[in-house]
Amino acid sequence: MKKIFTFIAVIISLSFFNSAIAQQKTQTIKIKTPTVQCKSCKERIENYLMREDGIKKVKVDYKRKETTVTFLSDRTNIENIKTAIANVGYDADNVTANEDSYKKLPTCCKKPE
Repeated sequence: MKKIFTFIAVIISLSFFNSAIAQQKTQTIKIKTPTVQCKSCKERIENYLMREDGIKKVKVDYKRKETTVTFLSDRTNIENIKTAIANVGYDADNVTANEDSYKKLPTCCKKPE
């Protein structure tokens, strides 16, 4: 009898845990990153964004000049993500790159003059 009650208690606690996870809303967005030039740019943005709170997945396509980000909408938002990309030194949709960060980028990652 105790085993049955223990089993039921475990099932109930797991269902509460799963519902808590399901309440976290994930959102996927695509951001135009027109100043991304090469694989180095791709790695720089992906590594930086993965350290941000709420970011689950980042994929930079430097050929299409587009960044796809999956994030938890209760921890961050689109504007924070765009600002983070700008802080790395790249333009993100309507947010321009941070000038100091842009100057620190390698030559291959800067806009062609």
